Amino acid sequence: MSGSSLRRRPYLRYLGVLFLLGLGSAKGVEVSFRNHVQPVLAKAGCNAGACHGAEAGQNGFHLSLRGYDDEGDWLTLTRQALGRRVTPSDPGRSLLLLKATATLPHKGGKRFEVESTEYNILAEWIAAGAPGPQEKEPRIDRIQMDPPFVQLTQGTNFQFKVTATFTDGHTEDVSRWTKYTAANASVTTVDDGGGVKVVGFGEGAITAWYLSRISIANVAAPYTNTIPAESYTQAKRRNFIDELGMEKLQSLNLAPSPRCSDEVFIRRAFLDTIGLIPTAAEVRAFLEDKTETKRDVLIEKLFLRPEFVDYWAYKWSDLLLVSSKKLSAPALWSYYNWIHDEVAANTPWNEITRRLVTAQGSNLENGAANFYTLRDDPRDMSEMTSQVFLGMSISCAKCHNHPMEKWTNDQYFQMANLFARVRVKNGKQTGEQILFAAASGDLVQPLRGKPQPPAPLDGKAMPIDDPGDRRIAMAQWLTAPENPYFTRAIVNRVWANYMGIGLVEPVDDLRVTNPASNEKLLAAAAKFLVEKNYDLRQLMRVILQSETYQRSSEAHLGNGGDDRFYSRYYAKRLMAEVLLDSVSAATGAPTSFKGYPEGWRALQLPDSNIDSYFLKSFGRPERDKTCECERTANPSVTQMLHISNGDTFHQKLIAKNNWISRGMGSKSSPEALVDEAYLGSLSRFPTEKEKAAFVPLLKAADEKEKRALLEDMLWAILSAKEFLFNH
Repeated sequence: MSGSSLRRRPYLRYLGVLFLLGLGSAKGVEVSFRNHVQPVLAKAGCNAGACHGAEAGQNGFHLSLRGYDDEGDWLTLTRQALGRRVTPSDPGRSLLLLKATATLPHKGGKRFEVESTEYNILAEWIAAGAPGPQEKEPRIDRIQMDPPFVQLTQGTNFQFKVTATFTDGHTEDVSRWTKYTAANASVTTVDDGGGVKVVGFGEGAITAWYLSRISIANVAAPYTNTIPAESYTQAKRRNFIDELGMEKLQSLNLAPSPRCSDEVFIRRAFLDTIGLIPTAAEVRAFLEDKTETKRDVLIEKLFLRPEFVDYWAYKWSDLLLVSSKKLSAPALWSYYNWIHDEVAANTPWNEITRRLVTAQGSNLENGAANFYTLRDDPRDMSEMTSQVFLGMSISCAKCHNHPMEKWTNDQYFQMANLFARVRVKNGKQTGEQILFAAASGDLVQPLRGKPQPPAPLDGKAMPIDDPGDRRIAMAQWLTAPENPYFTRAIVNRVWANYMGIGLVEPVDDLRVTNPASNEKLLAAAAKFLVEKNYDLRQLMRVILQSETYQRSSEAHLGNGGDDRFYSRYYAKRLMAEVLLDSVSAATGAPTSFKGYPEGWRALQLPDSNIDSYFLKSFGRPERDKTCECERTANPSVTQMLHISNGDTFHQKLIAKNNWISRGMGSKSSPEALVDEAYLGSLSRFPTEKEKAAFVPLLKAADEKEKRALLEDMLWAILSAKEFLFNH
């Protein structure tokens, strides 16, 4: 070997380093493409989405995203570009090294230094002849972050260690080659080497990614509040929600807010359970009731109201995409009525899921069949099923291994193949489609060039030649009590409805790398629902009865900064349909919807494709995709202007026979009218200051002025934050 070649191969000085890293043996250095070269490329960002891992690659050089395709990447590196990317006879001349060290111009810039360990690993692999992935070599089994949990104080630093375990039992410290991300940047940040800095209070998860394996560690940073011991010892606990919630609050040094008032509770429970504000008469009766169990009694009454069915049928219609954009009118009504009937019958969630996933026959006779008529591709059916019932998106794994989850491209096509035999044909009636399962047909995975054995995520594969309906096996796996995703997903959706914020946020993003704010509580709630045979009303009841739900929304003893751990109730803006129905209820002027009976509420509409400027402006979802992101609670100038001088509020205030007209016709006193306005909108009596602002003016006004004053008073109430928010 020439002297010049030796100078171009500084990796020879680092054999000892490689040996210490577990890449060598007594017989010499043995660098594996799969287990050592790929991690270097991933850590350097070479196969990232912004570089050569992009769908089209960069400048004719394309690698699989984060190295999920070992065989394809090896061929790309060693067989393309006339073999110039690797030069085994003189590794220093390999473009792979010259570009990465910026010895030659490289748009991606310098990825590592010439004498770095990364350089030496790649150089030694090239010198060994650039061997490809070997069938018999050990594969990655799992990785582990140590420690899995650590409690630190704000401003401190900490270093994590990541250990990889391989199928032959040996382990390696892979901290240097691991990619790290912080789930909550307001609490923790993490550098490329796994060094964590605590920048805030609360909890933050750190994710480690290595060779398509993921591990999570949690960092807790307690608040620096001074909390009296009695804040925890004397706080009431009604059920497991309160026990586990208080345990979390105490660990983070957060004090619970006190119990909310009866006025707040009745309005909150009505809005969260049936999507409507209580009437003035209902509020009066509740406030006059002095029994200790009146809140529990109210909860049971709400479950029995027809508005409860309307509200939850509407919620599930959002989730299941009931819309005339893709469904004929007969199909839409069939789908909606099926959902409405299931809610009314209190059908367990696992049974609703089974009926949807295994649906067949006419979509007009069996409304559940419309679940599939919305999608005509097995990949779309698989993705929709996962998003709806598991609360997770697997779409990223369609093209490559999921970068933020453990799901691989193989697993994606295994699950999608469960739906490959779903077929639809036209029926005899207008808008009718007949759904059935064929006895043959498979989905080819592009990467492998052949179908994958059909299997649910982490589930047992079916024989690929089995002629039976594969969806039955899918439904059995999906709704099995031991399924770690199914129960948690629906618990999180219901929890978010009542508590304003899901235990996992976003609500439909239950990936491993997005842990719950209180894992013990989520696990306990899921266990509770399984024990109650997936009766969602049982879950709603235990949430509504908890002291956690019944806390005040006002900050207490420094818990104002908490937005994840339920030390208080989180005020939330009313969703568009609930707001419109509540404005109608408060004014006594129902909204008219074209093509629907007079007096129908927004929450009774089966279709989201209804022309309504108000609903559109205030964030109604279009039901185009299964994602909570479709509905928005973000404020906008349009909303502000519509409340201030828009047509919706104005028309309801001047409507004939509305609350104002009836109030004036009843000859009620000004005091009584003001009381009634506040009770029928804010579920409370007006304060003395509020009375003083309106009563004298009403007493001094003539009939015409009185009408204008009442309109202004009601508009002021309806446009206030107290009305627009559930608190």
